[in-house]
Amino acid sequence: MSTIYDVAARAKVSPKTVSRVLNGDAPVGEKTRARVENAMRELGYVPSQAARMMRSNKSGLIGLITGAISRNAEPTEPTGLPDLHIVQGIQQYIAENGMTLMIADTGGALDRVAPLIQTFQEHRVEGLIYVSDYHREIDLSGAVATCPVHLVNCYDASGLPCVLPDDRAGQKALTERLIAHGHRRIAYVTLDGRMDATSLRSQGYQDALALAGIPFDPTLLIEGHVQDAHDANDRLARAIDDLLALPQPPSVICCGNDEMALRLYGHLRRRGLRVPEEISIAGFDNYRAIAETLFPPLTTVELPYRLMGRRVAERLIAQITGQSTSDFTASELIAAPVVWRASVTAIPK
Repeated sequence: MSTIYDVAARAKVSPKTVSRVLNGDAPVGEKTRARVENAMRELGYVPSQAARMMRSNKSGLIGLITGAISRNAEPTEPTGLPDLHIVQGIQQYIAENGMTLMIADTGGALDRVAPLIQTFQEHRVEGLIYVSDYHREIDLSGAVATCPVHLVNCYDASGLPCVLPDDRAGQKALTERLIAHGHRRIAYVTLDGRMDATSLRSQGYQDALALAGIPFDPTLLIEGHVQDAHDANDRLARAIDDLLALPQPPSVICCGNDEMALRLYGHLRRRGLRVPEEISIAGFDNYRAIAETLFPPLTTVELPYRLMGRRVAERLIAQITGQSTSDFTASELIAAPVVWRASVTAIPK
């Protein structure tokens, strides 16, 4: 394997000159630089990253911990991989800034997070990002990190800097659009009531009703999905039956996610109801493999996963480089915009 001394001999310069070309820490003439670079190519010289790290105390490495790689949806399950999209956003921004992303997967075991953080620090990463598969609180109290740690799609009790989707504002904006299209009986079939997203979106739903002067009817707010339950279809069918049996049935049903909306299309059609002529449907996620292929295409709310990934990477690098004086202990909410499609029809006033 070639060394810096071999390069110096081939280029007929001193080892110090080669070092200056490699590190860019002193001026070197263009002709001299060209000779050194040609010599490195001819010899197949690879600079030592470890040596650079020792000189600069900068590794150029960012560690990322996720469960996206080991967790795969079943082939028959129409769901997305939100944390994988977040990782893609992080990777893009890290690469644009000339740094390297090192990824470790938890295999679905949260007790592996602390050892992974320790391993990353042994590799002298400059910062760490933890990516969650859904909006929730996590516990990293057993992990000790000497570098900045940022969270995305999750938060913790200690106040680590985090980037989250604005679930409340997203559901509020969707409900406002439905009201603007003449809907007054707006049902919301939620995800598991224990989820942070469900609580926040339910608040947003009620915010929009209150602003429009529409009384909140608790019979229109139904839990339609429980995590790890095996009766998802039956539970959703019961929720639909309850809504349609009301003295004043809803004119539109909002779903906790697009996968639920997909199931809802089938349940309504089995009951002989046409979408959107007789009842409108809206989802949440903008999982395009569902939303754009349904007929009619699904009105929904975009969960901005890639943007969340870019933003958490941007905040972390800004903290590492000292380019920002922002309060990195604060959480940042990323807007979840409404994507309007043909599954909702307007009701004449």
